[in-house]
Amino acid sequence: MSNFIVSARKYRPQRFEDVVGQQHVAGTLKNALATDHVAHAFLFTGPRGVGKTTCARILARILNCQNRTKDYEACNECASCKSFNENASFNIIELDAASNNSVEHIRALTEQVRFQPQQGKYKVFIIDEVHMLSQAAFNAFLKTLEEPPPYAIFILATTEKHKIIPTILSRCQVFDFRRITVGDMVLHLKNICLKEQIEAEDDALHIIAQKADGALRDALSIFDRITSFSGKKITYDDVIENLNVLDYDYYFQITDALLAEDAPAILNLFDQISRKGFEPDVFINGLAEHLRNILVCKDAATLALLEVGESLRERYRKQAALAPAAFLLTALNICNDCDVNFKMARNRRLHVEMALLKMCYINRAVKAAQTVAPEKKTPDVNTVDNRRSTADGKEKETTPPSPDSQQPAPGPESPAQGNALPLSRSEMIELASGLRQGLKKAEAIPLRLDAYEQAVEVEEAEKAALESRLTLENARLEWKAYAESVDSKLVRLALLGAELRLEDKKIVAVVATNTDRSHLQSELMRLLDTLRSRLHDPRLKVQIEIDEARAQALLPQAPKRPLTAKEKLDTMREINPVVTDLLQRFDLRLDE
Repeated sequence: MSNFIVSARKYRPQRFEDVVGQQHVAGTLKNALATDHVAHAFLFTGPRGVGKTTCARILARILNCQNRTKDYEACNECASCKSFNENASFNIIELDAASNNSVEHIRALTEQVRFQPQQGKYKVFIIDEVHMLSQAAFNAFLKTLEEPPPYAIFILATTEKHKIIPTILSRCQVFDFRRITVGDMVLHLKNICLKEQIEAEDDALHIIAQKADGALRDALSIFDRITSFSGKKITYDDVIENLNVLDYDYYFQITDALLAEDAPAILNLFDQISRKGFEPDVFINGLAEHLRNILVCKDAATLALLEVGESLRERYRKQAALAPAAFLLTALNICNDCDVNFKMARNRRLHVEMALLKMCYINRAVKAAQTVAPEKKTPDVNTVDNRRSTADGKEKETTPPSPDSQQPAPGPESPAQGNALPLSRSEMIELASGLRQGLKKAEAIPLRLDAYEQAVEVEEAEKAALESRLTLENARLEWKAYAESVDSKLVRLALLGAELRLEDKKIVAVVATNTDRSHLQSELMRLLDTLRSRLHDPRLKVQIEIDEARAQALLPQAPKRPLTAKEKLDTMREINPVVTDLLQRFDLRLDE
């Protein structure tokens, strides 16, 4: 069996200048060595696979190197460096806190601190995964960490800084390691390919770097896996096949179909992707990333944020030139909503297909929305189509159309110009109102800022012209008209029996009983919508009150004394004349 060494070990950096993506840490430690301001305790924290343990070993070797270079790197020639390279150094002690986390292990470590280094100036203790130490072990380690001998240096490494107690943190110099960028990973992989004489495509290396998610060790592990499959030539197709990554070409085809409003092509492409075994949520997240990359390409200032190969970058540039910014922003919003609600969807495939179909008609919605205000011009209130409502809910025009308008409104035989959907003025108002409420009514219709402002101006002008409808007389007429249209007899009687008064933008309805009030409450939402529409005031409110005086008047007066049988009979005759007829027909008399 051959002595194969994985790339993560074979190409582990031996000097600070070889460390990938952590120049801020390497530069600080070099300056500390140059000025002889080396602390007695360090804490290296950051994500996995970014070089924490590697930097700890490099620092430990440099501290005991007998012939440091001018740039404060280890010479790799002295006895201390050779013993370290052969894993035979007694001055550098590594402890894995994940499996040695008890008080006894820390006590054994502190016993070793008592002995001076056999060779070199320092005795360095590297404790990896230090957050795994128990609470008692941390407490046992505190005194030694705070006041160690002058020859002892501790280097702690962890991926979970928040699990370390504050008393340990306050005794260490903390260095935060960053995630490795895609560009740095690709450059490091290219250097390895040159040394290993491997031919690799740029797009393939970018996919490996993106899949590693900021961890260089993961990138090297993936690289070894792909090399085992492909041999001396790594291609883009081999990488996406082995890593189960969806081909970029699908996203480009989907975006082209969305821009062309080709719904059948979109559904067929999504079906092909599903047949390849990709989950719908993976696809929708990948599409969102693709749309984000296109949006980044629309401005030269943000082009550097695109982390892809040069050939793929050119394809993004071409598609960015065809995709409007409004389309991209709305599509990204739809993708985000789809991803957020994906877990709650029962039919997840249909959930994603509905999102794709919404994105398919974004451009058409933009054209429809732009017909609200074709020119950036403050509308004249006098030219607004002022409509008045009659008692039966019908509308009639009271202001003639402007003589300047030469183009008639599109009728049933004259379609709207430019394939735009014709919108009436009431639809314009509704759309503008929906836009002001966060696109709730006009969902997925992106407007430019100037078009939005124009729509709001139309709405405000229309409101100003129609506010005169809100009077007490008009309110009573519309209230009565609504009451006569209600099917329930009890609700109709409660509406007709209410007394109305107007207080600013509020109609107060006074009823006599709680029963009438409950009937009105059950009909309040529909009543309020109808009154707001017919009286042209969206701020209108309705308040229901009970008049106790009216309620007492309707109640029968309590007698001052108990009624006799004859008085009771006379009262019944006054209330209901049928009682007299009943007595005569059956010859009924009172018992004496």
